[in-house]
Amino acid sequence: MYGYLKRLATTGAAYQASSLLSGFFGVFTLPLYTHHLAPSAYGYAETLLTFIILTSIVLRLGIGEAFVRFWFDDEDRERRDRLARTTTGWVLATTSAAAIAGVFFAGPLSVALLRHRDAVLMGYGVLGLWAFTNLEIGYALLRVEERKRAYLTVSCANVVLTVLLTVLLVVVGGYGARGYVLGNYAASTLVLLGLWADLAGRRRLGLPRRDRVLRGMVAFGSPTVPADAAVFALNVIDRAWLLRADSPRAAGLYSVSIKLATVVVVAVRGFQAAWPPLAYSVSDEREARRLYAFVTTYYCLATGLVVAALTLLGRWLVRLLAAGSYFPAHRALPWVALGWALYGLFLVFVTIAGRAKVTTRTFPAAVAGLAINVGGLALLIGPLGIVGAGISLCAAYLVMLVAVHLLTRRLFVVPFEWGRLALLVAVLAGVSVGGELLLPTHGVAGFVTRLVALGLIPALLLALRFFRPEETRRVTTLLRRRADSPAAAG
Repeated sequence: MYGYLKRLATTGAAYQASSLLSGFFGVFTLPLYTHHLAPSAYGYAETLLTFIILTSIVLRLGIGEAFVRFWFDDEDRERRDRLARTTTGWVLATTSAAAIAGVFFAGPLSVALLRHRDAVLMGYGVLGLWAFTNLEIGYALLRVEERKRAYLTVSCANVVLTVLLTVLLVVVGGYGARGYVLGNYAASTLVLLGLWADLAGRRRLGLPRRDRVLRGMVAFGSPTVPADAAVFALNVIDRAWLLRADSPRAAGLYSVSIKLATVVVVAVRGFQAAWPPLAYSVSDEREARRLYAFVTTYYCLATGLVVAALTLLGRWLVRLLAAGSYFPAHRALPWVALGWALYGLFLVFVTIAGRAKVTTRTFPAAVAGLAINVGGLALLIGPLGIVGAGISLCAAYLVMLVAVHLLTRRLFVVPFEWGRLALLVAVLAGVSVGGELLLPTHGVAGFVTRLVALGLIPALLLALRFFRPEETRRVTTLLRRRADSPAAAG
């Protein structure tokens, strides 16, 4: 079991490296962007970027998800090559057709989405849609083969080029929201072309063709599209709703709270990339059930600690990393972080449905979550602003988790560790909420007392025997080995 956890951690680390780098640069450059972009311009740009990802989900028709699942059904090299060529060819065809239409209607699309006519900004967004979607398929090819070094090189190159171009366009060139969007995706286009050269040399890049393989992937993947789109819409509709019902400034503040929740976002994206290949590769059903339960417990522990830290220390983080006009973003930060953590937990149930090849089961849960989110936004944004958007997001994911568990629990029975999970939630929520309500909210005294409260969480978990004896022994052994190593001795 620990071997699987190590494998998940190592592959996840490779897949997270670019996200970590992106997160570091995102936090490091946030003061630059927030000083050169008004909250309204930042709101326009971030709203467009999130809609690019939502549209990408629809354009892929679930082909990317089907590709990952089908890859592990057949170990024949030639058939795997054909599967890869079919996937890359069809995604290239659909995205190119969509890009041509998007450029033609860029002006009206910008009005419909942003309530602001800017055909150039929307045109840059269309480029982003084309590059992002094709690059995601390229990344999927690297992940299924566990080519961690290649993935690390390509994804980190994308991050570095993106940051350089965006800083040049926004900070040096002063191109505002247009420069922010173009910088994000001009780099992705260059990296995509380099990745395609590698795939072509390995016979993994092809032209679109209709065959039995494609029909099978569409049959598997297309039912996941409404669910995936509905799930991701939860991460899009809040900013669009804020932009229309409140103001572009509110959308910009909310976007900054998401940017500052980088640690949780990075963890979830790394988990999203590393977990499905591992989950599908374990053929023994009993072992897979135990793995799903074990990973769920430790995922909740890791992300829960980060959410608690952002809840207790979020004010200081915003003061440190954003311009003064963005300080109100701290109010939504705990809710946004919790929402992203819950989304990662939802991915466990998605793989349960995928393992049973009954992908339609996630759709009702996603629709229920989206309905709760829309209702929450309508009721809460008026009185609570960006906090209402964050609360609506968390409520939606909680409803989705309950619904998807009820819909999938008989497909693949996972012995979740409910006792440990309940204890973990009680400790995390008790310390976080208690600290937020009772401790000072500013100054050195506030920072120190909240930092102490955060440190109490692992101590309480240890005292209440959250950790099993074999887990404690394993950690102790690893620490002793590190202490006795030559590097530590030196």
